[in-house]
Amino acid sequence: MAEPAYVSIAGEFARRIRSGELPPGMQLPSYSEIAAQNKVSDIVVRKAIELLQSQGLIRAVRRRGVFVADRPNLIRISPERQMEDPEVTFGNEADSDVQISRTTERVPATEELAEAFGVPVGEEITHIITRAADGGRPISVSDTYQPLDIADWTSAAVLEETVSDRLPTPTHAAWLGTTPGDLVKTVNQRYINTDGRVIMVSDVSYPRDRYDAFVFRMTLTPTAELTGEA
Repeated sequence: MAEPAYVSIAGEFARRIRSGELPPGMQLPSYSEIAAQNKVSDIVVRKAIELLQSQGLIRAVRRRGVFVADRPNLIRISPERQMEDPEVTFGNEADSDVQISRTTERVPATEELAEAFGVPVGEEITHIITRAADGGRPISVSDTYQPLDIADWTSAAVLEETVSDRLPTPTHAAWLGTTPGDLVKTVNQRYINTDGRVIMVSDVSYPRDRYDAFVFRMTLTPTAELTGEA
């Protein structure tokens, strides 16, 4: 799936801010200048600016413009990051080299996964382990499972996320280097298609202090019941 233009524009500014190329207090170009540079509409630029604001990277000053925030903080935004590869997501957040490794294997479905996917217990499913490090420091690890007939998440219509602080699994703890008893920030994701079928399940772990906040953004479509339409 192609990356939306506003996500790409926001990602480029995020990289420049985190690298120090755009220092705290520096004013960003105007909406019209950004639109002209990227050959997009002002609406696309506005969405990119809103995304950067929600990430805590910039601040808007009325009648003056948009400026790089004094203390840029990491905020995890969904579902925008689901449209990106980890290399892009973590690259936008880092000011050093990001390393991503993946291991793919086939494993028998556990009772829990078999129930989620609607397959027999023990049937082979795909298991992908993704590990991320920033400048050699582990920052994320995930276990993703999907039926063999599913290539990726792009056929999903709904993404459900549950965020919690909990003890990591042994493999996640080993990668993140946590001390026994330490909690990590976890995100459980379920991707569901238009038929209501769960097509992918993912458990992601981060160091507990990596993100200042977790934000989930969705588009609300008015229904007849809410709008009073027949």
